[in-house]
Amino acid sequence: MADLTQAPRPIGLVLRGIKTPWALSVAILLAVAVLDPANLGEVIRFAGAALLHTGRYILFAVLLLSYLKATGAEVMVARAFEGREVRMIFLAAVFGGLAPFCSCEVIPFIAGLLALGAPLSAVMAFWLASPLIDPPTLLITAGALGWPFAIGKAVAAVALGLFGGFAIKALRGAGAFASPLKQAPRRGCCGCGTPKATAPVWAFWQDPARRSQFRQEFVSNGLFLVKWLTLAYVLEALLVSYVPADLIATVVGGEGVLPIVTAALVGMPAYLNSYVAPPLLAGLMDQGMSAGAAMAFMVAGAVSSIPAMAAVWSLVKPQVFATYLALGITGAILSGILFQMI
Repeated sequence: MADLTQAPRPIGLVLRGIKTPWALSVAILLAVAVLDPANLGEVIRFAGAALLHTGRYILFAVLLLSYLKATGAEVMVARAFEGREVRMIFLAAVFGGLAPFCSCEVIPFIAGLLALGAPLSAVMAFWLASPLIDPPTLLITAGALGWPFAIGKAVAAVALGLFGGFAIKALRGAGAFASPLKQAPRRGCCGCGTPKATAPVWAFWQDPARRSQFRQEFVSNGLFLVKWLTLAYVLEALLVSYVPADLIATVVGGEGVLPIVTAALVGMPAYLNSYVAPPLLAGLMDQGMSAGAAMAFMVAGAVSSIPAMAAVWSLVKPQVFATYLALGITGAILSGILFQMI
């Protein structure tokens, strides 16, 4: 009998290895090959066709995001927090959907704004809108769910930002949130802190360093999107093949308010990567999930994903954290109801 203690790779390393999107996709396909070999070809065909259909959106999204990063467009976002409070709330909600930040860059950026004295109302507007939509997410959502849903999500992002911003403004007027931060902000994992003061360089190709950054962003973001979307479409293929449509329709189907509320509550803890969610929601909608429930699930999950909640908790005081979640779930339910009505 073989001695397992002498295995070339410890079990822990193997388990860590299958946590990557590529490895998970391969592991799922191998499981289908073993458990249901007759369906393997259909699963691969479905996932491959869906990925090919989304390819043009991936390419454009990666080019756009790389351009925004190479030009230093973060400055445009910082400008949204200058001027009168009402104007700041409107601009912050709009720029929240355009910000080309990675998830770890948003937190030190917001911490820097609060430390510089930016009003919590405008920061909250940006904070609620930013996780919901950005150029790549908009295009991936359009590819998976269609432009009406993608535009609806973008409108919901801005509306949620405005809703949160003006709600905080009203609460601050009543004396709440005088000191929102737990402690002074530190530099983030991407090396960013307070907003940069330099202007964007739109003709980035004239600067060798910016050209290099463009290439790095193009490769890294391209691989990121492809690996996550490959996993997403493999999962969608499994969903369509093995999850009964009646089950989906029973839980989140129908046209009433209850399925929308249920989807929002389920979406809060169960949300997936924002690039994985649209293909899976497309499968759920094919199985009977209503459009309003899908919108509520996506909005609630983006605001309350575990990384987002952990970052908010680490940065602000508990009452601000609780308000953030309350605004997010309320806005998700309202977004789903309004989208269903439209």
